[in-house]
Amino acid sequence: MDLRDCRREEEQLVVSVVPAEVLPGGARTVPETAPRGAAELGPPVRLWPSLAAVYRAQLSRARVARIPLLFVATFQSVGIAVMMRGVVDSGPEAQSVVAGSSVLVVAYVALNLLSQYFGQLRASGGLDHYATLPVPPAAVVLGAAAAYASFTVPGTLVTAVFGCVLFGLPLGNLWILVAVIPLAGAALAGLGAACGLLAPRPELATVLGQLGMSAALLLGVLPADRMPEAVRLARDLLPSTYGVEAYARTFGPHPDWAVVLADLGVCAGVGVVSLAVATRAYRRAAVR
Repeated sequence: MDLRDCRREEEQLVVSVVPAEVLPGGARTVPETAPRGAAELGPPVRLWPSLAAVYRAQLSRARVARIPLLFVATFQSVGIAVMMRGVVDSGPEAQSVVAGSSVLVVAYVALNLLSQYFGQLRASGGLDHYATLPVPPAAVVLGAAAAYASFTVPGTLVTAVFGCVLFGLPLGNLWILVAVIPLAGAALAGLGAACGLLAPRPELATVLGQLGMSAALLLGVLPADRMPEAVRLARDLLPSTYGVEAYARTFGPHPDWAVVLADLGVCAGVGVVSLAVATRAYRRAAVR
C-alpha cells in the first residue's frame, strides 16, 4: 500500500464520522442561540450589598476581641486625660485635652489596629481569599474600615463624658461626636489601611500604625498654643486634628459653626482620598 492509498483511507474515515448536519446543505454548524436550560451568568455584584456583607463578616470576626479592644483604647485615653488634669485646669486648653483624648480612641483603632490587620492579611495570603470573592475591592476596604471604626463608638463616648466631668465642661455638645467619629474615623482608617497594604512587611505596617497613633496623641491631645511653630505645621497635616478642633470648638457659648463644618469637611475630604488610595493599594496587593 502506497502513500496515496493511506491518504484515501484517512479521508473516508473522517467523512464517515462527521454528522450529516454539518455538511454543506445541511443544518447550521453552530446554533445561534444557547440550548434550553443552559445556565446564564449572574449580574455583577453591586457595591452596597457587598459592602454590607463584608461589614457583617468583619464585625462578627472582630467581636471576639471587642472587650479587650475597647478596654485598651478607652483606658489609654482616660489615663491621658487624668494625666493632663495635673497640667491643665480649664479653659480652651482643657477643651483641647478632652477633644483630643476622645478622638484618640478612634486613632488607636482605625489607624493602628487597621494597619496591623491589613499588614498581616497581606503577609499571610489572606488577600487571596478576598480576591476570589465576587466583591469590589472598595467593598473590602470600606467594610473592614467601617467594622473596626464601629468599635470606637463606646470608648469615644465614655472618654468624652469622663473628660467633661473631670474638667468641668458641659455635656450638651456630645451630639457633635455623631459627625466627628465617622468622618475622623474614615480619614484615619484610610491611612491605616493604606499603610498596611503598602508596607512590604507586616512589621513595618505595625511600626507605621504605632507612629501614626503617637502623632495623633502628641499633636491632638496637647494644646496647640504651647507647641512650636514647626510642630503646628505638622499638626495641620494630621487629619484627626481637624476632628479634634471641630469637637473642641463646640464647648464655647457661641461656637462658630462655619469653622466647625469646615473642619469636618477636611476630615471628609481626607477620608475619601485615603480610602481611594487604600482601595488602589488593595488591587495591587491582591494581584501579586
